[in-house]
Amino acid sequence: MTTTIDSSRGVTTVNGIKVIDADTHLTEPPDFFTSRLPKKWHDVGPRTEIDPHGDERWRIGDRWLSKVGSLATAGTGEAAGAWDDVLRATTLDVAARTAWMDANGQTAQVLYPNIVALEGHAIMALDDEELKLACIQVNNDQHAEFAAQAPDRFVPLAAMPFWDVDACIAELERCGEAGHRGVIWAATLDRHGLPDFLDAYWDPFYDAAQATGMSINFHVGVGYTAAQMDVATQRNAQVDPLVQAMDQARRTASGFMANGTTIAKLIMSDVVDKFPRLNFVSVESGYGYIPYLLEALDWQWVNPGKDKRFPQRLLPSEYFRRQVYAMFWFEQKTLPLLQCYPDNVMFETDFPHDTSLVPGPGSNSPAPADVVARHIADYGPELMSKVMYQNAARVYRV
Repeated sequence: MTTTIDSSRGVTTVNGIKVIDADTHLTEPPDFFTSRLPKKWHDVGPRTEIDPHGDERWRIGDRWLSKVGSLATAGTGEAAGAWDDVLRATTLDVAARTAWMDANGQTAQVLYPNIVALEGHAIMALDDEELKLACIQVNNDQHAEFAAQAPDRFVPLAAMPFWDVDACIAELERCGEAGHRGVIWAATLDRHGLPDFLDAYWDPFYDAAQATGMSINFHVGVGYTAAQMDVATQRNAQVDPLVQAMDQARRTASGFMANGTTIAKLIMSDVVDKFPRLNFVSVESGYGYIPYLLEALDWQWVNPGKDKRFPQRLLPSEYFRRQVYAMFWFEQKTLPLLQCYPDNVMFETDFPHDTSLVPGPGSNSPAPADVVARHIADYGPELMSKVMYQNAARVYRV
């Protein structure tokens, strides 16, 4: 297998195929929020401080969160701890980021945040409603401005103030005008005392998303509660490194599978009937179990005769084909199943998280371009062009 990366014509390709990495993250530098928030909030809003153990860590209100740089450890296997060349390619340096993309065969990237997405529970816990909204808007503005510097390379997605449906609609529309192509949503809103994500309460929000062509993206880890995060933190602080590593691997893989429940709930609800042009994306959760899940749902629908009792409904798998998408990155053994839903799968690397497709001294991953080249060789350019580029380009209007 030969890997050829070509950027000579202004568009980066791998073995002749364009590649959209549909799940990457911008790493927030320490002043990401304080540089924009009014000073009155600098001591309570998102900021970095030195914790009792001497580590620089994110903090919101009185809650300690992740270490600075700990979500930008691609290829290293450990917290970065300094803003070196590797980190610059993950933060707000567009030149460094695009250079990394060119070297790794990526035409474009879809951008997710870390703090407001994966640590959103801490923002939810703030008492100041104005500050909560400001945190979301600072993030969204930073992402839009970053992407605007290379609009053919970056697809920003907007975080939502999901504690307020009217604020969500307003922010969705504001961000759509600023260049965002979708929103980051949570399937666990009920755990925060809000209506379930399928409740009719959210219909005006879904209607606004459909009207503006904004996709709904369910990224794993978004919507965790403070209690969930505290349990994981306390457990890991009390056990030896081996048990901690095993626990983290279990929780991460289980989180992937949890998105299967989200997909099943979604396509067995009336939301897909009410909003047939709205695209839903399962992010960083894998693909291999999707064909089985859909076959099981079809069987449970057809075999007892529910399809005859309710002929107005499509098969569960038909709803998926029409408006639901999944992603893969590390999978190999299950990829022959791509032929089941070739128009509903995207490629991701999860750059720069620690289990992303980035080689290095702490990683066993091959290089992203080599992964793409291998799949082209195994499954052909027609299928891989859909999976690597066309499907994401359609959903995110690239």
